Amino acid sequence: MDIVDPGSLGFDAARLARIDDFLEHRYLESGRFAGMQLLVARDGKPVHFTSRGAMREDGTPVAADTLFRIASMTKPITSVAFMMLVEEGRVLLDDPVTAVIPEWRDLGVWSGGGGGAPFLSRPLAAPMRMIDLLRHTAGLTYGFQNRSNVDAAYRAAEIENWWGPHDLDSVVRTLAGIPLEFAPGAAWNYSVATDILGLVIERISGQRLDAFFQERIFAALGMEDTFFQVPADKVDRLGDCWTMHPAKGRILYDRGADSRWARRPTQLSGGGGLVSTSADYLRFATMLLNRGEREGVRLLSPKTVELMTRNHLPGGADLASLSQSMFSEATNAGVGFGLGVAVTVDPAPTLIHGSAGEFYWGGFFSTAFHIDPVERLIIVFMAQLSPSTTWPVRRELRTLVYSALTG
Repeated sequence: MDIVDPGSLGFDAARLARIDDFLEHRYLESGRFAGMQLLVARDGKPVHFTSRGAMREDGTPVAADTLFRIASMTKPITSVAFMMLVEEGRVLLDDPVTAVIPEWRDLGVWSGGGGGAPFLSRPLAAPMRMIDLLRHTAGLTYGFQNRSNVDAAYRAAEIENWWGPHDLDSVVRTLAGIPLEFAPGAAWNYSVATDILGLVIERISGQRLDAFFQERIFAALGMEDTFFQVPADKVDRLGDCWTMHPAKGRILYDRGADSRWARRPTQLSGGGGLVSTSADYLRFATMLLNRGEREGVRLLSPKTVELMTRNHLPGGADLASLSQSMFSEATNAGVGFGLGVAVTVDPAPTLIHGSAGEFYWGGFFSTAFHIDPVERLIIVFMAQLSPSTTWPVRRELRTLVYSALTG
């Protein structure tokens, strides 16, 4: 990867360099992370790229082309795919989800039961719309949240096991028997909504999700290292993945050499299934920064990207006030949610450097990306440790990167 002179794009090289020292001392020497990678770009041109620590338990160092499980950084890609279909006039944001998923015509809202007792539900007062899937206001949930009888039913049914009993069609059939946590549009809850959006893409396009991604997005942008299943000749580049154990600390979760991500998943997860590299994600992020275009290849119109990166939460609310559980922290005051990405409406309540109109998201294994259209800034951070909330590294990195932006 060719690195541009930071000073030519308004960065102080010495201030960028101190980011590496910070990561080394705070996160690698302490053993909090095994390895990590940081890419900073302006106008799509890299000004800082560092690989630190080990990608595997045997000490193999993180390399420029290391493959990372990007988890929920898959969601913006799925959202872009859906908006491509919107641009073609094949679906509208206010279309009812049941127009494509008729299995959910009798889906209701939880009113009691579960936990071994039959569910009780009430009918929907208004239909779930496509926009509810994009902005996580559909009433769906994630089983790993461990907060309700509804998400307990998700866990029992193995909804989020991508190598388990379900493909996308059987996921929606199973969810037809589990009520929504709330009426669509009434609240915000992080959920499998983007996985359902993946099925919508399949049914409208007539293609499997992986084929649509490859033909319409990855090939167009030159993303040669992004996939649901790591090819056999690239498995040696896939890092190990760790998780934090309450008593044991950091332990191995998925070994790169014999990873599940090297097997064909039963369920193609548009919400979290992709593996990628920093360089590939920079290509995708640059397309969004450039309002739908990269190097002469246009995926979306500027107005579509503008629409995606507005706050679409009902009533102009922010995540801190509308979220049912995850992302309801005070630090998400001033942060709304668009069509597949979080959007900063007002940087002041976030208590962190940034710009109004910036958008971003991250993944369960601590990966993250950040796009600031005002400063023409892109940050891509890669690591492999769950859960992503273990350490505040994302907020710290944003502070350090913006502090190095002086021109």
